[in-house]
Amino acid sequence: MLTMQELRRSLPRPGRVEWIGLREGRRLPVQSVPHAEAHPLVGLLGDHGKTAPGRLRAISGEVGEEITPPAPPPSAPSSGWPQSGWSGPGKRQVTLIQAEHLPVIAALAGLDTVTPEELRRNIVVRGLPLLALKDARFQIGEVILEGTGECHPCSRMEETFGPGGYNAVRGHGGITARVVRGGVIRVGDALTVLPD
Repeated sequence: MLTMQELRRSLPRPGRVEWIGLREGRRLPVQSVPHAEAHPLVGLLGDHGKTAPGRLRAISGEVGEEITPPAPPPSAPSSGWPQSGWSGPGKRQVTLIQAEHLPVIAALAGLDTVTPEELRRNIVVRGLPLLALKDARFQIGEVILEGTGECHPCSRMEETFGPGGYNAVRGHGGITARVVRGGVIRVGDALTVLPD
């Protein structure tokens, strides 16, 4: 008999990346792309204007690239705003949603279709239940990610899908992840769960 831990890690087959999206900044349109580069310090390069950090002189002993800190957003307190060009190894570097949930969200919102761009997630995966990846490490192409939690909807879903849009996405919003090992993720890449 399998333990609960073993049952949670048992999946019938690998998933597959069906779509990748990046947005240049907050509230800007999501652009579909054939591939994206994942970096452990920032997440997906190009998403929300993220760029790879400069080299660290203390580690390499060489002169590093110069880093220009971003301007703090108007709402950020001056003392608490990071003075670097990246957000650090946060829990929400990459967002993933299950392709099978798109028609469910559309039905619950009373719409004919819902697109990945409207949901503002980074990666659409087909073929496995994403919630099984919460707190697990998994590989997409050459990239290793770690599921960090559920990706809950925001109030913007009401703007996008109309009244009830927020609740239509609840429970179907996918997961958040952090990058453990960087590399390139491509449409068509397999997603496999790594052993503990």
